[in-house]
Amino acid sequence: MRHREYHRTSRIGWLRASVLGANDGIVSTASLVIGVAAAESTRTQVLLAGIAGLAAGALSMAAGEYVSVSSQADTERADLEMERTELATDLEGETRELTGIYVKRGLDAALARQVAEQLMAHDALGAHARDELGITEELAARPLQAAAASAGSFAAGAALPILMTAVAPRAALGPTIAAVTLLSLVALGAVAGRIGGASPVVGAMRVAFWGAAAMVVTAAVGALFGAAV
Repeated sequence: MRHREYHRTSRIGWLRASVLGANDGIVSTASLVIGVAAAESTRTQVLLAGIAGLAAGALSMAAGEYVSVSSQADTERADLEMERTELATDLEGETRELTGIYVKRGLDAALARQVAEQLMAHDALGAHARDELGITEELAARPLQAAAASAGSFAAGAALPILMTAVAPRAALGPTIAAVTLLSLVALGAVAGRIGGASPVVGAMRVAFWGAAAMVVTAAVGALFGAAV
């Protein structure tokens, strides 16, 4: 009978981008529509501002994630190319280097040398990428995946305050959006914690706290300057 294990490390790339995008979409769009609504704008104007914020934010998140993760991917490729060159020019030195890594992890010198030689005979570059550079297939940078996850989650998060803008009573628009935003952040944190293998309660508190802090700061700035932000 095969022993199956399901680990969550393969989710790190898209999960991080998704949580960041959704959180930013909810908080930034809610703050935007609350600020526009507070300026005595019409419902149509508030909706247009929210939709514009959704489009701009989603594209910005996608571009930012793509550029940053592409930089990580470029670094990984450069390190792998350097390692490939070193393997071609100094195989013995690279074998000693890998042996030293395994000795530090607890193997005796003879066994560490044997393991290094066998792994390098099978896939020298893969062994060094994994054990020297910390680059694995599961954790490798994926720019397009990160960009798509971030943009999609931002749009999904931003859609909620926009929907509330369309259906909430105009007189209670700000409080309604703020309340729904906090509840959404609690749900987002709980789901992210669950998917990532952490406590849903801890995840909910973490996301809700920082989201609420962002809204409080935004409101304080508006009150300080006597204008909607």
